[in-house]
Amino acid sequence: MLHRSIRYVSVLLIVFPLSVHAASGSDELWMMLEKASQAAHKLSYKGIFVYQSGSTVNSMQITHMNYAQGGEFAHLVSLDGQPREVLRQGNEVVIYSPRSEKVLIERRRVQASFPAVLPGLTNMLKVSYQVRNLGFERVGGREAVIVFLEPKDQLRYGYRFYVDKEYGLLLKSVMLNEHGQMLEQVAFNQLVLMNNNNNSQKMDWFRPEVARGKAYIMQPEEKVEPGEAENEVWAIAELPAGFRKVDQILRLMPGKTSPVQQLVFSDGMASVSLFIEPLEKNVEPKQGLVTQGGTSVYALVVDGYQEIVVGEVPEATVRLIADAITFKK
Repeated sequence: MLHRSIRYVSVLLIVFPLSVHAASGSDELWMMLEKASQAAHKLSYKGIFVYQSGSTVNSMQITHMNYAQGGEFAHLVSLDGQPREVLRQGNEVVIYSPRSEKVLIERRRVQASFPAVLPGLTNMLKVSYQVRNLGFERVGGREAVIVFLEPKDQLRYGYRFYVDKEYGLLLKSVMLNEHGQMLEQVAFNQLVLMNNNNNSQKMDWFRPEVARGKAYIMQPEEKVEPGEAENEVWAIAELPAGFRKVDQILRLMPGKTSPVQQLVFSDGMASVSLFIEPLEKNVEPKQGLVTQGGTSVYALVVDGYQEIVVGEVPEATVRLIADAITFKK
């Protein structure tokens, strides 16, 4: 009897440290992703990254500087296809798109772009995903830790994140479907980390290439206002597991006679937008489901309203979010 008790205690002493170590390892991976989300904004770096989805391949050059009290700046230049430059200062984004005889200038709201694509660590994220360490790999000449953000169901995609072992910057991101097949990938193939203080007074890099002889035309700026949840003609029923509404805005878009409501839903990683507007006369409504790479678009008409759901989620998820909206009679 005593021998059995000693053996039982020995088993507990062996198993318990292992379970604590497993929990600790998981916590470390979550914190690694949190560090990567911050590093994309805090570090200064210059490089070239390549985006791939199916047969589409595009490369971008990025220069990103954080001058601490001076603020965060980024300059992106498209290296393939139509010329395009993006300048970002804090939350202000300006896009320069050269055409044959002119250069179009647009102002837009800040959107997440590589390598700043990781969200902050939230409990909402842990509800729908778990993390696993998949080892190490070199990316762009640098050693990276591979963190697998694994979905707990088939309502969202999985992600492999390659995080720089030394500085914590995201070097590569791969979106995977339920079969583990790549949907989209973006990765640095060249990267140089820079000192934040060296070029604090030199801002020559933060301006677009000037095309002589071309007219610069500012595009009409889309007006965006906070949406009001009260007195709406629609209501939200049950959303897909793990998703909740995180934003609601009213878009006054050029060419539209009525404002467009945009609702944004998230599970902490994936983001889905739902656009609602009254059907316009003599305008053919959009209907159907389209998937390109990891992006699903579902359009339908309900009770005289056009709904369009867009997000980097499986088809089933955009359908469920569309079905969660009901219109008041």
